[in-house]
Amino acid sequence: MIKIMARKKLHSVELTERERKDLRQYLRKGKSSTRFLTRARILLLADEGQEDKEIAEALMVSKSTVGRIRKRYHEGGLDFALNEKSRSGAPPKIDGRIEAQLTLLACSEPPDGRSKWTVRLLADKLVEMEVVESISHMSVQRQLKKMKLNLG
Repeated sequence: MIKIMARKKLHSVELTERERKDLRQYLRKGKSSTRFLTRARILLLADEGQEDKEIAEALMVSKSTVGRIRKRYHEGGLDFALNEKSRSGAPPKIDGRIEAQLTLLACSEPPDGRSKWTVRLLADKLVEMEVVESISHMSVQRQLKKMKLNLG
């Protein structure tokens, strides 16, 4: 029985002189994100003919990262290989309605027996009033800070 090993397609990277110059300039400046600079190094080393394993070891990244950057360069060019894909991001947990209720609550009289509101009391009250299904006291604290409201 003959065993056939499947080999991943190696996408060659052949940079233009302009691309090499731009990548070296990015690396000299060093003002881009670490991911961006790592991708630039991967492309330069791949352009020099180094193999994925060598590049991965030299830059302390996985071989799959090197392969992915090669593939992105092959599919979409330099900009596509260097830059992040846009991400949708999670929707905000606190919308304008919740923010308004929190503001009203924080500016109101504290519960009986209390001299002031605490973030835990505010979080509990928002749930009790059915403004939100659940909310952590840390989310309340971050929102108060964002709105520049002080409980003290």
